[in-house]
Amino acid sequence: MPQYAVLIYEKELPGGVADMPPEVMEANISAGDKIAAMGVRVVHEQGLQPAATARTIRKDGLVTDGPFLETKEVLAGFFVVEAPDLDTALAVGKLLPIMDGAVEVRPLL
Repeated sequence: MPQYAVLIYEKELPGGVADMPPEVMEANISAGDKIAAMGVRVVHEQGLQPAATARTIRKDGLVTDGPFLETKEVLAGFFVVEAPDLDTALAVGKLLPIMDGAVEVRPLL
């Protein structure tokens, strides 16, 4: 079955997960059951540390602080799911609460 990356971009909260509104946290937690009910398998899911902890390696080997792109939203976490098709993977992405960012769904090689 094809695999898709579901990438979650959000504006960082000063206190991280501790500052996440309870209704957003509940929506995140309940998404797992909804995803399973769709017949989609979550292969892996992972939240990420704040963008300030990231380091970027440039072509010449130079290591710089922070993420590759400086944007309002940062990559906050990701899922890898096995879904029958892109439409189903998009439906999974729509289950995730979006506070001030976006969810990107991308097929894996």
